[in-house]
Amino acid sequence: MASKNNLQDACVEPEQKLLHSMILRLRGFREGTLILVILAVGILMSFLSPYFLTVGNIRATLLSFATEGIVVVGMTFVMVLGGIDLSVGSVMALAMVVSGKLYLIGLPILFAALIGLGTAALVGFIIGFFITRVGLSPFITTLAMMGIARGGCFVVTKGTPLSLFSMPESFKNIGLGSVAGIPYIIIIFIVIVVASDFLMRRSKTMRKVFYTGSNETAAIYSGVNTRRIKQGVYTLTSFMAGLAGILYMSRFSSATPGFGAGVELTTISAAVIGGASLNGGEGTVLGAVLGIALLAIITTSMILLDVSVYWQDLIKGIILLTAVSLDYLRHKKGTS
Repeated sequence: MASKNNLQDACVEPEQKLLHSMILRLRGFREGTLILVILAVGILMSFLSPYFLTVGNIRATLLSFATEGIVVVGMTFVMVLGGIDLSVGSVMALAMVVSGKLYLIGLPILFAALIGLGTAALVGFIIGFFITRVGLSPFITTLAMMGIARGGCFVVTKGTPLSLFSMPESFKNIGLGSVAGIPYIIIIFIVIVVASDFLMRRSKTMRKVFYTGSNETAAIYSGVNTRRIKQGVYTLTSFMAGLAGILYMSRFSSATPGFGAGVELTTISAAVIGGASLNGGEGTVLGAVLGIALLAIITTSMILLDVSVYWQDLIKGIILLTAVSLDYLRHKKGTS
């Protein structure tokens, strides 16, 4: 039997053995299946469209999900905690509108941007307060804050986008500049992802976040200050949403009150696709980023294939429903 197996192995081409080994390694860790799906979609699209693998399209795809990728990092933290944040899109708009308005009335753009970031963090702090102190559910609290933040944007701007082309070139360069051909926005995104993924896997504080999301009662009895953990996570998530909004403002030199609509659904979808659980206690930053990358590739693919924008929203909704359903069935099977 051994000699037969050896003969079969000898007949396998080295390239096939290498490919088989790579697939086994990818399947061996949490995000492996998602990487294989992304590769499969990429290979398929390379045959369906000659423009898919061009440098310009790859650069545009990376830029399209870099800002949302920053938001999905914060959303992953919240979902690991066992919560949800529906206000991130509105907070993105609020940060840029506050910053843009302050700049137009005479404040230096850097100072205005810092106030915009502070405003975003304050929104997260308020969300955390109502969840931990008042006892409201994350869904209701963030849904209400989504309306408040969006309404504030329209009140400040009267529904009209703020034109900010007079901003200093040094600030606009953050969104438009690059080094060695790599845009600064993508570099910022990569740094945040790498640092956040490392902290999520190694930080003692993040272990408390996982512990709180898995079993809050047990965490409390173990001496974990779950109120402080929740307060900090929601504040950080809103801050990241605000940072994404500021980067968008820098790139396009405008502050749009309606910006960010639908970002919450995209980031939740990406986090769930990447392995985060709606029940809390599970998830990785790398998985969520791969999820947002897959959604961006699918969107780009539909554009290249001239799929109607109406179908794009429908397909994204189906992807979200499928991801949530699989998460539910996975946990149902695990508890049965």
